[in-house]
This record gives sequence, structure tokens and C-alpha cells, in this order.
Amino acid sequence: MRPLRLALTGVFCTALLTASCSVPARAGVVSTPAMSGVRDGQHDFDFELGHWKIHLKRRVHPLSGSQQWAVLDGTTTTRKVWNGRANLEEFEVRGPTGPIEGMTLRLYNPQTRQWSLYWANSKAGVLGGPPNVGEFRNGVGEFYCYDTYNGRYVLIRYVWSRITPDSAHFEESFSDDGGRSWEVEWITDQTRSR
Repeated sequence: MRPLRLALTGVFCTALLTASCSVPARAGVVSTPAMSGVRDGQHDFDFELGHWKIHLKRRVHPLSGSQQWAVLDGTTTTRKVWNGRANLEEFEVRGPTGPIEGMTLRLYNPQTRQWSLYWANSKAGVLGGPPNVGEFRNGVGEFYCYDTYNGRYVLIRYVWSRITPDSAHFEESFSDDGGRSWEVEWITDQTRSR
């Protein structure tokens, strides 16, 4: 998912996000294919295929010290593309702050053995900023990118965890201090609907 890309203005991409490099597996550490080992992660997002009910909690004013959250509910559907080397997720939630319609394109790079996650929303109609890039280790997926939010450079982290055949947990966090501290901006819990 690429939830807060709705509010992001501008794009800042560092050398960590070039085609030949990977993003940090942990903030401040660059991961290379040699560090990633020989594990093939092509099927890491297979759990996400199908139809889901989704419960979303979104921070209304990120990086402001605000504790105001909006709660939205909806559905998401993910289908396989390129025989599993990519997948496409359609995302739709509604709540008191209005609807959010989005789409995530996830692409697997067999050379780096990492995924690139691109977010688009129906309001803008374009794929937003740089992708979050990363991989799964020990059942947890971490994906990073640099971008801007309200004119500030931020490191953005996605974490997929608590994955079962019928449920999954996702969080998006921002760091404006290079990964020393994180503020969670978006939390989703999903349960399989069919």
C-alpha cells in the first residue's frame, strides 16, 4: 500500500533508490544482493492475493505532534501479474474523512531479490514518487524510500507483519531524522473475505 502518498508533495530520491542499488534493510545500512543471500523472494507477496476486508487507522496530521486519527473501512483485491513476479492491488476505503481509492503495483527484481512498491491514488491518477524497496526476512517485510512530506525530506518505511493465510498487518511510518525515530502514520489490519 502507499497510503500517505496522497499528501506527499515533490519527490526526493537518493542513490539508495537507483536501479543498481537497494534501500536500507535497516535505516542507514545499504543492502546489496550479496548481503541479501540467495533466497528467492518472488512469492513473498502471494499471501496478499485475493479479496480482503480492511480496517484502516490513519494519522490526520503526520509529523505535527497530533494524535488525531481517522478510521476507515473497506476492501482490497490483489491479483498476480507476470506469473507472480508482480502483483496489482486495488484498494478502497471509506470513513468520516472521505473515501480513499488507491492502487499498489509491486514489482519483483530477480537480480536484487527485492520488491519495489509503487502507490497511486484516484485523485492524482499517477504513480506517486519513488517506490519503497525492500524484502521479507523471517516473515516480516520492510520497504524504504526517501521522499518529501509538506516540504520536509522524510524516510518512509513500510512494514508487513503478522501474516497468516487469513490476516495481515501493515504499517507506514515517517522519520524526519534519518531513521533514528519513527512516527507511525498508517495502520491496516486485513482479513480474508473469500
